[in-house]
Amino acid sequence: MVHTRWPGDPRETAAARTPRRTSGPRVLALGSALLIIAAACGGGASPAPTTAPSTAASAAPSSAASAAARGDVTVGSNYSDKVPKDAFASMLSYCATQTGVTPKVNTVEHGAFQDSINSYLQGTPDDVFTWFAGYRMQFFAGQGLSTDISDVWAKVGSNYSDAFKKASTGADGKQYFIPMYNYPWVIIYRKSLFTEKGYTIPKTWADFKTLAAKIQADKIVPLAFADKDGWPAMGTFDILNMRQNGYQFHVDLMAGKVKWTDPKVKDVFNLWKELLPFTQPNALGRTWQEGAQSMIKKEAAMYFLGTFAGEQATDPAIHDDLGFFAFPVLGNTWDSENAIDAPIDGLMLSKSPKNVAGAKALLECVGTGPAQLAFLKTSPNNVAAAKNADTSSYTPFQKSMADIIGKSGAIAQFLDRDTRPDFAGPNGMQGFLQTFLNDPKQNLDTFLGKIQSFYDSLPKQ
Repeated sequence: MVHTRWPGDPRETAAARTPRRTSGPRVLALGSALLIIAAACGGGASPAPTTAPSTAASAAPSSAASAAARGDVTVGSNYSDKVPKDAFASMLSYCATQTGVTPKVNTVEHGAFQDSINSYLQGTPDDVFTWFAGYRMQFFAGQGLSTDISDVWAKVGSNYSDAFKKASTGADGKQYFIPMYNYPWVIIYRKSLFTEKGYTIPKTWADFKTLAAKIQADKIVPLAFADKDGWPAMGTFDILNMRQNGYQFHVDLMAGKVKWTDPKVKDVFNLWKELLPFTQPNALGRTWQEGAQSMIKKEAAMYFLGTFAGEQATDPAIHDDLGFFAFPVLGNTWDSENAIDAPIDGLMLSKSPKNVAGAKALLECVGTGPAQLAFLKTSPNNVAAAKNADTSSYTPFQKSMADIIGKSGAIAQFLDRDTRPDFAGPNGMQGFLQTFLNDPKQNLDTFLGKIQSFYDSLPKQ
């Protein structure tokens, strides 16, 4: 098994941090549950030690595979939490049997992976690496830090919708990314708690605040909230912004076409202030896993996060008790759009892979429904990207995910995947949003002016 020390790797000096979950512009009219459009990346606050490296088990090639083994393929992975780490190993093990390659996995703590990705790719990266669709995929493709895999797409393209292909395509029209799965950001809750207390699913902002007040009167925290990791608050900003101003405004703001000093952005933060009295206090001292546990233990009634929060419900009976619904609408012109974040995760090929043929064989396998289902069998908190995945095995939780994605008129990826990396990170929007949460009564004009000044200070792209 290969364990590569990354250039600029901060693991030996940084304090430990909890892992980040695999967290450009693109609108999409969705005719089916899995049509989506994308962008890319996830940041983190400060780096942390990696977990011990893991190796996906290899097996002899199947009869359909080449008679000659394709050799080792190194894989840089950000799947450091147990559930996705095991799921990734299961998928790679399946592909080992189908291709004859031997995957060698270098697992890096999720946040450290994101924080070090640029220097990693400029150094001597693994053959294949985990990453995200859309903007940040395009960023590294444009920098020459990944390899064109259009030839792989020629073989697996029929497994994907046009939207997934667009999300995997660089500015040069070539493909650089193999989608594995995606997941929606929704409000998650325990169905038994809602039944016990007589709570009903809110459809509108007014209904949501009324429900939150009732929950609060019952001495329960209405909405779990955690932002120690720096990125979860981005999801809250995204949904409030898209509910208030629409998807295209989100796209333009992330691309720098709209100023952060625009009064419409101020409206978003004022809306957020209405929500904060109902959220769990001391969010900056709590990890997303701890926030999820608050909801699972019924200490908090709801939690707005990606459906990967379900990984924290390790008891199958409790996982079956999880339900979720789309963030309520505001009663404005954007209600019918019903935009959401639904990020796409997958794999890319590095700039100079040592085993090109083996790496492409692995990517071709990952681009199939059976391989993706091998991942989802261990982590049923996502839905497969490939059209040829047999969805009859989906749990009710997964079917609901597909339904929500299918009913959304516009799909964003996530703030830190939809904008440039140097703006989204710890020194940028992560820090700015934590500053807001630490002092929501501060002068918003001054606050937003600082964000815009920071954006303006970044080098031209």
